[in-house]
Amino acid sequence: MLDINLFISRLKAILTHYELSSSAFADLIEVQRSSISHLLNGRNKPSLEFIMKIDEAFSEVDINWLLYGTGSFPKPEEKPQHKNQDNPQKKIDETSKKIIERIVIFYTDGTFKIYSEK
Repeated sequence: MLDINLFISRLKAILTHYELSSSAFADLIEVQRSSISHLLNGRNKPSLEFIMKIDEAFSEVDINWLLYGTGSFPKPEEKPQHKNQDNPQKKIDETSKKIIERIVIFYTDGTFKIYSEK
């Protein structure tokens, strides 16, 4: 069972860690500012959607820590393992051993951006 008072204290720890006001936090996870106020005052309980938005926005927040106090915050950083560590500028598709020459991103307004190694 979720202890709402402990959840609120962990939520406040997140705000403190990232030096965010409740308004900035609400904007960041895309919820109404009043939602944060109601949660911090104990008026409302967090919804699953609210928890998932925190999980998506903050990779350092362990969802088990947030809900139950188990685990740690900030979450220990997992180091990505790169097979091509000797030259990180050259990205290699491991299945075909082809070197990526350029990346093109198309936007909905019809524009695009090209990224290349040149």
